[in-house]
Amino acid sequence: MLALLKTIREAIANWWSEFTLQTKLLAAATLVVSLVMSGLTFWAVNTIQQDARMNDTRFGRDLGLLLAANVAPLIADHNLTEVAQFSQRFYSTTSSVRYMLYADETGKIFFGIPFWQPEVENSLSIERRIQLPEEYPGDGDKPMVRQHMSPDGVVTDVFIPLIVDEKYLGVLAIGINPNQIAVTSTNFTRDVTIAVFITIWVMVILAGVVNALTITKPIKELLVGVKQIAAGNFKQRIDLPLGGELGELILNFNEMAERLERYEEQNIEELTAEKAKLETLVSTIADGAVLIDNNMQVVLVNPTARHIFGWEGANDIVGSNVLHHLPPTVQMEVSRTLYDMASGECESAEFRLTLNQPSNRTIRILLTTVLNLQRENIKGIAITVQDITREVELNEAKSQFISNVSHELRTPLFNIKSFIETLHDYGEDLSLEQRKEFLQTVNHETDRLTRLVNDVLDLSKLESGRSYNFDGVDLAQAIEQTLRTYQLNAKDKGIELIQDVAPGLPLVLGNYDLLLQVLANLVGNALKFTPAGGQIAIRTYKLDAKANSPNQSPQVRVEVSDTGIGIAPEDQQAIFDRFFRVENRVHTLEGTGLGLSIVRNIVERHHSRVNLVSEVGVGTTFWFDLSLFEDEALTIQNSKFKIQN
Repeated sequence: MLALLKTIREAIANWWSEFTLQTKLLAAATLVVSLVMSGLTFWAVNTIQQDARMNDTRFGRDLGLLLAANVAPLIADHNLTEVAQFSQRFYSTTSSVRYMLYADETGKIFFGIPFWQPEVENSLSIERRIQLPEEYPGDGDKPMVRQHMSPDGVVTDVFIPLIVDEKYLGVLAIGINPNQIAVTSTNFTRDVTIAVFITIWVMVILAGVVNALTITKPIKELLVGVKQIAAGNFKQRIDLPLGGELGELILNFNEMAERLERYEEQNIEELTAEKAKLETLVSTIADGAVLIDNNMQVVLVNPTARHIFGWEGANDIVGSNVLHHLPPTVQMEVSRTLYDMASGECESAEFRLTLNQPSNRTIRILLTTVLNLQRENIKGIAITVQDITREVELNEAKSQFISNVSHELRTPLFNIKSFIETLHDYGEDLSLEQRKEFLQTVNHETDRLTRLVNDVLDLSKLESGRSYNFDGVDLAQAIEQTLRTYQLNAKDKGIELIQDVAPGLPLVLGNYDLLLQVLANLVGNALKFTPAGGQIAIRTYKLDAKANSPNQSPQVRVEVSDTGIGIAPEDQQAIFDRFFRVENRVHTLEGTGLGLSIVRNIVERHHSRVNLVSEVGVGTTFWFDLSLFEDEALTIQNSKFKIQN
């Protein structure tokens, strides 16, 4: 039962909530007016009924007194026949009297009229006594009036004492029928009132239904449609078969929604195209790019930034807080600045940081605010990440190169200056042998300075991006020229030079002068670090096809071996760096430390790589591979081939 009542209350509440405020006010006003009118009507009907009962009471009292005055003497004379006749005539001449009962002083009924009334018939056939009201005064001289409800309406009972010569003879009870005109009028008024009340509410309900169907429902549909349009749902349509102003309004609304939908589709296509262009552009730039909004949520991130910060495997970067994904070092540096920029306290900032994860690198971070078209409000922050590891390394290498060159130049210049100043100041005091020794030292230091300058110039040319022509090179000729150049030096040191060139060796693709410089540097280093009685061998031969990968062209290998002091394993990785000299650790032979660096650069420009195998106290072998120069058609092509840095 409680669940049913709750369901009914909820249904009424939902039904009531569907009405507009205007409809609710109209219903409340109608209810108040109808209740007031009904109250006034029922008050009037009640007043009329009270007046009718009062008139019936007054009429019954007067009628009872008149009748008692006429029949009391007859009852005192025991002339009951006359009493009956008089009563019959009186009863037949009026329709107001319902019944008449006579009782003696003991309350015993001795006569009643009409005889067909149940009260009278029962009273006459059975000895009965009248049941007087408790408040009846008994032998008083005033009548008593009361009313009771009967199937025919309210009946007024009048009890009149019969007194003659102050002697109480009994009581006369008369029943007075209600006033039919008053009853009819009252009933009619009540029925009219109820009918008016029902009619008013029926009209109100009909008006509400008509209002809901013709006005409220279309307005609600329009309201829902406007909300949907405001929310961006331009597919909203209203389908109501209405005419007039509401129908025209609905038609115009549908046309507006259709135009907005077409406009949105066009804008979406344009925005999608522009977004695709922007994302393509951002994804192709070399620098990392991250776009965030004012709440630090990532809007866009390109692959470079993902690589720098190690986000390749993370799919939830976009839409999350960027500070939750940045490396701790970066987060600590940029957090405060990002919040300051989001609040408008700063427009741009720059940071230079070193990352240890996911790899060691140096980065530059540029922060820039993104403003709206009016440049009034901050829409987001653009984070540009530049990997400057190579730039830092180049700057360090440049500084180290300048420092090394300065150091290497300063030593021979200082020696030259010292010996020349000595000759200038004390030449006359020196012997001829001393002056020759000083001049020989100056000449030696000048040669050393010349070699250093030439090596620096050669290395600078190789690293400057100079173009070189590549053609067919006869390695046998280059090897023979190199050994002929160093033959006297080798003979003086007691070192044997060995040439091992495979017969029928094909031409290789390269630059003759550069390859000659490579061979000269390798043989010169071997002579420097090979003791007397040692051997230096230059071997060249065509590699077996099985040694090459299927996709690799045929190649020729060049090897320069010596039986010198060898290179320690810890120095083999740095042997090709500029100004690195093994002699600083094992002996005091002089050199520029640029020879092997020049060798590496030249070999790399031939699309190859120089390798070494060395053992301390046993010897060292340097080797590299060169591509074959295949046919004359390739000669024209390779004559135009240039290698850029």
